[in-house]
Amino acid sequence: MNLLFANDRRGEYPPSLYAEQNPALPPFPPLRGDARADVAVVGAGYTGLSAALTLARAGRSVVLLEAQRMGFGASGRNGGQMGSGQRLEVDKLERMAGRTAARRLWDMAEEAKSLTRVLAAEAGVTVHPGIAHAARNPREVRHAHENAERLARDYGYALIEPLDAAGLRALVKSPLYAGGDLDRGAGHLDPLALALGLARLAAAAGVRIHEGAHVHAISHARRAGETSIVQTGTGRVLCDHVILAANGYLGHLDMGVAARVMPINNFVVATEPLGARADDILGENIAVHDTRFVVNYWRLSEDRRLVFGGGESLGYRFPRDIAAKVRRPLEQVYPQLKGVRITHGWGGTLAITMNRMPYFARPAPNCLSASGFSGHGVALANLSGKLMAQAVIGQSEGFETMAALPLPAFPGGAALRWPLLVAGMGWYSLRDRLGV
Repeated sequence: MNLLFANDRRGEYPPSLYAEQNPALPPFPPLRGDARADVAVVGAGYTGLSAALTLARAGRSVVLLEAQRMGFGASGRNGGQMGSGQRLEVDKLERMAGRTAARRLWDMAEEAKSLTRVLAAEAGVTVHPGIAHAARNPREVRHAHENAERLARDYGYALIEPLDAAGLRALVKSPLYAGGDLDRGAGHLDPLALALGLARLAAAAGVRIHEGAHVHAISHARRAGETSIVQTGTGRVLCDHVILAANGYLGHLDMGVAARVMPINNFVVATEPLGARADDILGENIAVHDTRFVVNYWRLSEDRRLVFGGGESLGYRFPRDIAAKVRRPLEQVYPQLKGVRITHGWGGTLAITMNRMPYFARPAPNCLSASGFSGHGVALANLSGKLMAQAVIGQSEGFETMAALPLPAFPGGAALRWPLLVAGMGWYSLRDRLGV
């Protein structure tokens, strides 16, 4: 199944609140015939747009190929939460890579937030501060508080406020949670607005952008001085370097990456504007996510709608009624919203890895890939694009730091990702329902 077209119409954004509220850019032309560039970038989400923008500003000629529209995938559909750190907490990173490497990874994640704030400001997109982490039981609350203490003590990050049950309830007006924390250094934004803003910046920097340019095959150069060929249905790009930035939509372009990066679907809804009722949902303009494996996450939009994501997926087809699927966890978190009118419901495809860390690789001598952000990509994807661009230019330290992380393939590789997804999501969904 080709996920680029399995659940969406060609050339059309999903029926999201973001697509309704952000006017689409004028279409960029499809690729026709041959084009020559220093670098071909495949995929126009945050990763590809950041890479293309960085390269163009460094004086490289860049062709950016997108099968659909700018920010069409996870970058334009996600919950808009810009979290701190890597997807794994620092205690797990320390066990996996050691204290020195864990500190380097933390610092890179802080750089990712700073970069995203700079890019958002250039694009005219507001980043609102604050993400709360809502824990379901005392054990999870203790872990959250210990993590905040460790970050303040060992990493110099004192922006996380531990919260008991009453403290969290003052911010997150739900009966479900036993406490948690509030990260003032994290933030939230309109994700499609950021993607469209990055596309405008890239075009202004001289990136040649092509939409409706579905890449079917790549012929990689194997020796210095050879040319790579990136083939679409209507043309091809001859280039010195290729950057793969397709994430969950990579398909079969590189099976080595596909063995370690698995696409999954997630679903989001937006309610009608809540007006004064919004004050009974959140005490401040923050975003929230909880500790379920199939995580619930939410925030208020600028016009005071609840934008809420959740609901597991055991298939690659979107359900017929996304609103009904997400309504159940929404009303569990906020029973005071039972029966609220849902005006928008949409799905999207992200990508995860076995250990939830992004997968950085060189599939060929002149090709770089970064993907598998595991729901933590708003900041890290922007940094990943920049790191790949810097590696092309010859500044590869950041890229190699990420590429050195151990990241196992899924058992059975790409061929068995699907049955593993079904089994794994079913198991963890059961654990969530039991509160384990």
